[in-house]
Amino acid sequence: MIPSIAFVGAGPTTLYALNALLARGGVHGARITVFEAQDTAGLGSPYRPGWNDPAMLSNIASIEIPPVTESLIAWLEVRPADDLQAMGVALSEVDERTFVPRVALGRYFESQFDALIDRARASGARIEVRTRCRVVDVANRPEGMELTLSWQGVTTKTLFDHVVLATGHQWPSQQEVRPGYFLSPWPATTLANLPATDVGIRGSSLTAIDAAVALAGAHGVFVRRDEELAYEPGPCTEKFGITMMSRKGLLPEADFYFPLPHAPLTICTEEAIGNLIGQGGDGLLDEVFDLFRRELMAIDPAYGGSTGLAGATIEAFSEAYFAERAAADPFEWAASNLEEARANHAARRTVAWRDAILRMHEVVAVVVPHLDGAEFRRFNRDLKPVFVDAYGAVPHESIERMLALHRAGKLQVLALGDDYRIDTHRPEGGVLLTHAGRSRHFPVFIEATGQRPLGAIQFPFLSLLEQGIVRDDTSIDAPDAVRGIVIDDVFHPIAEGVPEDRLFCLSLPFIMGRHPFVQGITSSHEIGEVVGRRLALVLQAPAPVSLRLDAAA
Repeated sequence: MIPSIAFVGAGPTTLYALNALLARGGVHGARITVFEAQDTAGLGSPYRPGWNDPAMLSNIASIEIPPVTESLIAWLEVRPADDLQAMGVALSEVDERTFVPRVALGRYFESQFDALIDRARASGARIEVRTRCRVVDVANRPEGMELTLSWQGVTTKTLFDHVVLATGHQWPSQQEVRPGYFLSPWPATTLANLPATDVGIRGSSLTAIDAAVALAGAHGVFVRRDEELAYEPGPCTEKFGITMMSRKGLLPEADFYFPLPHAPLTICTEEAIGNLIGQGGDGLLDEVFDLFRRELMAIDPAYGGSTGLAGATIEAFSEAYFAERAAADPFEWAASNLEEARANHAARRTVAWRDAILRMHEVVAVVVPHLDGAEFRRFNRDLKPVFVDAYGAVPHESIERMLALHRAGKLQVLALGDDYRIDTHRPEGGVLLTHAGRSRHFPVFIEATGQRPLGAIQFPFLSLLEQGIVRDDTSIDAPDAVRGIVIDDVFHPIAEGVPEDRLFCLSLPFIMGRHPFVQGITSSHEIGEVVGRRLALVLQAPAPVSLRLDAAA
């Protein structure tokens, strides 16, 4: 019998899973089908034209992207001049640490996907890529996983031995849910049609910056004057203004220089955290934080002293980490931080504490599935924001644009704290913000806090819910915590009646509770590698592989 594999979704995660599978051989007798609802395979929604404004920048440089057939910089170097111009790339200004527009990164992944498929077919693999074909349901049957497909208005069903769900980000199906109130900034093309009015944006990370850039581009233009970026509002835009708001009211820091490959950690290691998990008992998060604290103090004693890290709790360190920025004007801080980041990049100089926190975020994340409800809430509230701030540093040009908008009187940043109310049911449309005893109406309000973890009830394939295969990972002491769906270390949904390796779930919103930092290209590579290796073992094994086989085998 010929084994069959289906990949649902054709973004970077499927690209890396396929690459890992094909690199290990043993697929010549298998039938592999990739389903993609969009017109083109390989792009991924964060990099798709139309979905993104051409001015939106990616937040990963060529040096960080795991290559498939070639690096991003090598691919750009052989693009025709008209292609580069269409993608908004000036090759003379690009190096391995440059952040290119999102649409350029999408074109790169599309090219890598096509090259991988061609290479696989040339080696004898049987691969079919079906674009404009939407998988509307998935169900477990005795003979395999049954996919319900919708293509050109016709619905069909087909069986596969193994199915990998890699459906990527999941945004609300309706962007503008009430007049003037938008649940997400995507697709960005919608924002270009909004009037020049007072706009509120909840969020201040790169997602919120993207929304602000799209709005600014619709009502004016960024121009460079004597090495400084300026914003020139268009005609009849006197009422146009943006208020970005978040709990702390901080802009993200500018991308900082760090060496690659990363130096190994010596105290806060996977082995040390694994030992703590194996020991069990109470206080697991505090024990992991102790490893984090000791590592950080060993790497940068001065920073440890300035933040009182030696005797700090998680809560105290989180407060100290953000304290100096929170006390400063956000735009003055951003300008100073941008100058520092540029100087450090030019000198190839690393700020030790920033690099250390960046290196530890994925190691510490291993503990998250093992935290009880109270510890899970503490992690999300106090420790996770520190890590997100470190790996969420943004392109220098993104900070330049925010500074330019502020100098033009078109952007302000508001710290909401915890005491505020947003009324989205206004007869005049938009949102009424009540904060610090005052009320302010925004005719347009955009939620731009990025992808959030989702519960099983929002899973796109109803049959898997009804069959109990996809279900929430709940805790008795934290029934309301969104911890994602129940999966094991190789991304199998854990449920009775499903043969091992029949189903893998890599759909980001539903595994973010267990893997809090899973967004991004490097994460797509890591989880794609796990599943690709696993499938290769399954296809090559003469007998079923044990479910507990190490995912890193």
